[in-house]
Amino acid sequence: MERKPEGFEEEKLFILPAYMQTELSRSELTRDLFVSDIGFFPRALHHYRERPEGSPSHIFIFCSDGEGWIEQDHQKAIPLTQNHLAVIPAHTPHRYGASADQPWSIYWFHLQGEHAAAFIHMFGMDRGPMHLPIGAMSEFKDVFDKCYILLSDKTYSLPIHTHVSQSIRQLLSGIGISTGGTAKDKKREQYLELAIRYMNDRLEDSIKLPELAKHIGLSKQHLILLFNEETGFPPIEYFLRIKIQKAAQMLSLTGLSIKEVAANIGISDPYYFSRLFKKMTGSSPSAYRNVPKG
Repeated sequence: MERKPEGFEEEKLFILPAYMQTELSRSELTRDLFVSDIGFFPRALHHYRERPEGSPSHIFIFCSDGEGWIEQDHQKAIPLTQNHLAVIPAHTPHRYGASADQPWSIYWFHLQGEHAAAFIHMFGMDRGPMHLPIGAMSEFKDVFDKCYILLSDKTYSLPIHTHVSQSIRQLLSGIGISTGGTAKDKKREQYLELAIRYMNDRLEDSIKLPELAKHIGLSKQHLILLFNEETGFPPIEYFLRIKIQKAAQMLSLTGLSIKEVAANIGISDPYYFSRLFKKMTGSSPSAYRNVPKG
C-alpha cells in the first residue's frame, strides 16, 4: 500500500525554522502559543503519518473534503470526515491517513505553548472530532489563509508571528463557543444561566442557598460545585459580587447617596455595604465614585 507524508499537487506547506521556534518560545507575546507548522493538502491520496512518540506540538487537522482516519495512543482508529476538526495533543502517539477511495483535503497546523493545551482542555477539543458549523468553518479557512500568507511572506518578523498567535487564539475560542461542548456541558451552562438570571432579578433582595437550589432544580452541594468550577466562587458570594458590580455602576452613573445605593442592592446598613464594597473592589464607595472613568 503506497503511503507518503506530503508532496501533493497544489499543496501549501510552511515549517518554521528551528531558530525562530526558539525565539518565539522566549518572546513574551508568543511563548504561550505560536504556530510552528501550517499547511494544506488537497485530495491527498496515500497521505499517511505515524509518530510513535507523538509530536512536541499540538496538531489541529480540519477535513474540508473527502475523509480519512486518526488513531491516537494505540486506541481504535476513528474516521475524520468533511467539515470535522480533530486535535492530537502533544506527545500523544498517533497515526493518521487519507481514505483510499475518497482521500481527504485537510487544513492543518501545529501549535506550541502552554496556552494551546489550555484551549484544548477548556473546549474539550481532545474528546474526538468536532463538527464545525458553517460560520466556524468559513472563519477557519479565512484565518488559515491569512496566517499562511503572513508566515510564508514574512517568516522572520516577530510582529507577524505575534499577530498570527492572536488570530489563532481568537479562532480557537470562537470554534469552542460555536460547537458548544457536550450535552452535559450545555446542561451545566443552562443551570448556571438560570441561577444568574434568578440572582439578577433579585438584586434588591437577599437569597438563601436552599431557595436558589430549589429554583434551579439541583441539590445545594451540586449547585456549590457548579459555581465553584465555572465562576471560582460559591453561589452566595457570586450573588454579592453581582450586587457590588451593580452598586459600582450606580456610583459612577447616578447622584444617589451611598446609603441609597446600598438600599438599591438590598443592603440596609451603609457601613456594612462600605466594608463589603472595599473588600471586593479595593476602594471605598466614595473613593471609587471620585476616580475618573472612561
